[in-house]
Amino acid sequence: MIFCSLYSGSSGNSMFVSSDKAKILIDAGLPGKKIDEALKSIKQDPKDLDGIFVTHEHSDHIKGVGVLSRKYDIPIYANSGTWTEMESSIGKIKEHNIKIIDKRSITEIKDLDVKAFNIPHDSISPMGYTVINKNKQISVATDLGTFTREIYDNIKDSEVILLESNHDVSMLKYGPYPYNLKRRILSEIGHLSNDDCAVAIVDLVKNSLNKRVILGHLSNTNNQPDLAYQTVLNVLRENGIDEKRDIRLTMANRHQPSEYIEI
Repeated sequence: MIFCSLYSGSSGNSMFVSSDKAKILIDAGLPGKKIDEALKSIKQDPKDLDGIFVTHEHSDHIKGVGVLSRKYDIPIYANSGTWTEMESSIGKIKEHNIKIIDKRSITEIKDLDVKAFNIPHDSISPMGYTVINKNKQISVATDLGTFTREIYDNIKDSEVILLESNHDVSMLKYGPYPYNLKRRILSEIGHLSNDDCAVAIVDLVKNSLNKRVILGHLSNTNNQPDLAYQTVLNVLRENGIDEKRDIRLTMANRHQPSEYIEI
């Protein structure tokens, strides 16, 4: 399996996953041209995509979905609530490319199984995904106000996990956002802080060592990559987890494709 975060941050998100036979995107939250450029930069042809799986309807996850589907005749997979909310934003989609999936479903795409699970976020029906090929698993879990048992159960066996590390709490509290937006982000259906992300990673690593965890969906206003990384690293060390022996911790880039991971 191959995993590459094409873009990850509050300004737009898209992840590429492939196996021997299948290629998919999870979200396409930048203009279609930017997604095209990112895929070609990692030597992938957008025409080969077998589907786009949407986590939820916010613009930083769907901005390029409609354009890509129309240009390359790509199916779009989302649950019924998300489809209803995003339909007017993504434009007209060919009927055969409208794929409505159930929450907590498993969708077969050639030799990939794409497993959906619920996440707590302030959108209509948000989901995360675990992609499975034989005995390998890759998970994406962002835009979550709380790291729930359901999320843990669905990503704990994955070798590669992209997990939200959205904000530093102090930066958010004393930053420029209006009070209502700060309260929304800090709520149980908002976004995961650096500290809460770190605690979640401790639980995941204790379940299974030698994971690759990628910190993603960082706020451009209320976080910094070095701060997020160091905050998580400090908590791991406090819990006896060695960043070289027990885990490989990296950052997802906001502006360009990150590490091309093969498992």
